Amino acid sequence: MYQLRAVQLEKCPIHVVSTVCGKPTVAGKIFGGQSVVGERWPWQASLFYLGKHICGAVLMERYWVASAAHCFLKSHMPADYQVLLGYNQLQQPTQHSLQLTVNRIIIHPDFEKFHPMGSDIVMLQLHLPVNFTSHIVPACLPMPDTQFPTHGSCWITGWGMLSEDEFLPSPFHLQEGEVGILENEFCRNYFPPSTPNSRVYSVHEDMLCAGDLNTGKAVCRGDSGGPLVCQVNNSWFLLGLSSWSLDCRKPIYPSVFTRVPYFSSWIQEVERATPIPDPASAPPQGLYALWYNLLASSHAYIKPDKTKSNLKAF
Repeated sequence: MYQLRAVQLEKCPIHVVSTVCGKPTVAGKIFGGQSVVGERWPWQASLFYLGKHICGAVLMERYWVASAAHCFLKSHMPADYQVLLGYNQLQQPTQHSLQLTVNRIIIHPDFEKFHPMGSDIVMLQLHLPVNFTSHIVPACLPMPDTQFPTHGSCWITGWGMLSEDEFLPSPFHLQEGEVGILENEFCRNYFPPSTPNSRVYSVHEDMLCAGDLNTGKAVCRGDSGGPLVCQVNNSWFLLGLSSWSLDCRKPIYPSVFTRVPYFSSWIQEVERATPIPDPASAPPQGLYALWYNLLASSHAYIKPDKTKSNLKAF
């Protein structure tokens, strides 16, 4: 996450909150680099592959987490992945933190079928349901006709790199940044045009662009699959999932996201049609292996196998 503010965690008692989506127990904007408490983005998840952070993800329902499909190019085996919820610092779990195993990986059937990075979305079914708390709440799923204010409050969050050459330092504080939504027609001007039979990335109707070209807030490697949320009527809706952009160097270019409202019907159908897993089939939901791998590595990132020229899937 390029030039974003660190999110600090305060000690707060566990208390059950409303199961209504998109309503964290902490509200309000951040000014002047002020830190925020851990409940600010309670839908934020980290996707671990073989014990290391590879991508971001978003809690959608008790059994369901959304992320970017390109995060799963290394493996489609659910046992290779874990989902972390209730974290503010990846290297410092608290009493609010959960480490959950994945039961199913459901990649959109049209992923890259029609154009590079198209339908870049995946749904992960957890073995066990998540209990919502002050630190773990799902984001709201917008419908295709959900109206977002033109100048509304939208934020990106993640544990990605600070720049193309700078890793997020230990203990891996969650980063955040307020961004604006850009019209696709305007955003296309920043990227080279696509040609027949080429692998050049371009902006399509299943994508959207966001960023702050003045301050340099944008996504970077390790942020893929993380949320772009916007506030509507006091609730936070998941408008996008981090997908791809140019190198996160200056000058800063817009970040491109999977347009979640475009896939809302598919998301609902996946959740409705997939059987609930048998709790007896769930493997141990443990912390030791994750903690060992975090301490053993100099950084906690694995790069998804998705690089085309200087256009990158983050």
